[in-house]
Amino acid sequence: MTGYGKSIVELPSKKFSIEIKSLNSRALDLSVKLPSPFRDKELEIRTLLSQKLQRGKIDLFITTDDTSEAPGFSINKTLVKKYYQEFNDLLKELGEKRQDSLLPVILKMPDILQGEKQEANEADWSPVNEGIQKAILLVQEFRLNEGAILEQDMLTRVGLILKFLEAIAPFEAARLKDIRDRIRAGFQNLGKSENIQVIADDNRFEQELIFYIERLDITEEKVRLQKHCDYFIDTLNDPEPQGKKLGFIVQEMGREINTIGSKANEVEIQKIVVQMKDELEKIKEQLGNIL
Repeated sequence: MTGYGKSIVELPSKKFSIEIKSLNSRALDLSVKLPSPFRDKELEIRTLLSQKLQRGKIDLFITTDDTSEAPGFSINKTLVKKYYQEFNDLLKELGEKRQDSLLPVILKMPDILQGEKQEANEADWSPVNEGIQKAILLVQEFRLNEGAILEQDMLTRVGLILKFLEAIAPFEAARLKDIRDRIRAGFQNLGKSENIQVIADDNRFEQELIFYIERLDITEEKVRLQKHCDYFIDTLNDPEPQGKKLGFIVQEMGREINTIGSKANEVEIQKIVVQMKDELEKIKEQLGNIL
């Protein structure tokens, strides 16, 4: 959602500078600063920004500069008279006689000479509006360029998660055998400390063992994680903004990864799960940057 766009509108006696800055934000947060003659256009500008840029912390600034070759000025006559009266009164109080004209001194006092500023007016709105449109296009172009980089990064990370998912398979068969052996060994050692012989019903023992192992099976979680990753990639390729939807998909991916980790009961698989979580967190960080 980050972006920047600037356009310059040059008119015969003034120049408008239009800047739009966009930062990441979960919602649309607009700040608009305009010259006073355009204040009534603020709602129109806000509507345009919300339609074109949709989300982000967006700041728009429009400033105006006088570009006339011979800028005019005027003398503040009221202030001149006020200074003149004050100087005269002061000289009388001090008993001083005026030796020369006070006018050269007064003309050097603050705010006597006033520049005539070229203010914006309603006739300027049409070209300024075109300048705003141009700045918005530049922001969108900036966003697209950044989005292409983020897209490639997220695709790479989803690809890594899928590779890690495949890497689990070699450890699964050994995992189930280890679980079976540990339970059987534990059962056989039952009662040895008290020299008590424990006799098991092999059929019932196998039934309970199968039931227990089924609860640790991660096949469904792996299948669902694969589908979520595929769905994430499909959604990422959608031309419409899908940031929020991608966030929901990532939540589901995280749920399956966590379940695989809790069911794993095997060190190597849990190491792989940690790597998958690391990539998923990086994807979440990037999702905060897209629409």
